[in-house]
Amino acid sequence: MSSLIASDSGGGDFKRGPAGVFAARCWSMVDLGTQRVEFQGEVKEQRKVQIGWELFGEDENGDPLVMDDGKPMTISKRYTLSLSPKSRLRPDLEAWRGRPFTDEEAKGFDLHALIGAPCMINITHTERNGKTYSNVASLTPLPKALRDAMPANGNEPRFYVITDGENEVFETFHDKLKETIRQAAEFQGMKARDTSSMPPGFDDSDDIAF
Repeated sequence: MSSLIASDSGGGDFKRGPAGVFAARCWSMVDLGTQRVEFQGEVKEQRKVQIGWELFGEDENGDPLVMDDGKPMTISKRYTLSLSPKSRLRPDLEAWRGRPFTDEEAKGFDLHALIGAPCMINITHTERNGKTYSNVASLTPLPKALRDAMPANGNEPRFYVITDGENEVFETFHDKLKETIRQAAEFQGMKARDTSSMPPGFDDSDDIAF
């Protein structure tokens, strides 16, 4: 089984999630690879991951949080793949778990363990350029009484590591997410190492430098 380890090492069919606090379950973990990020004029390359949750409950009108196909509405958030104390991932995971990471745990935490894990999720809205965006503001543990009442998964759980390439899970992504992954350094490196069209005798023994 592939792993996606966070550590402290020094488009499509879419409905906007309503604002509020809802019961949720982690159903998707997508490795986005190393992405080029610009913030306040500074450009960095950071390993990114996208975590997705399916939502349960009702919106402000009393309508169930479902898509047109009857599956639970979903929301996702992108993080830098790091458990550094200054990262956004670590405090969210600690709030979700209800306890901090020990020094030993922070050396390597396999995000695959989060698939299927329930939580309470706080969703807020922001306005930007005339559009309304739903944001995962915070995560907290789901009370046991609610865990026992949680329905079964509505979405097929998915876990994707970028070294898996364009596999069956990749094909379930919407086009914008596919394009983001294809731009990652790791994905480009795999393409460079594809020897299917190379002439006989080509020596591909050296590692590709990313």
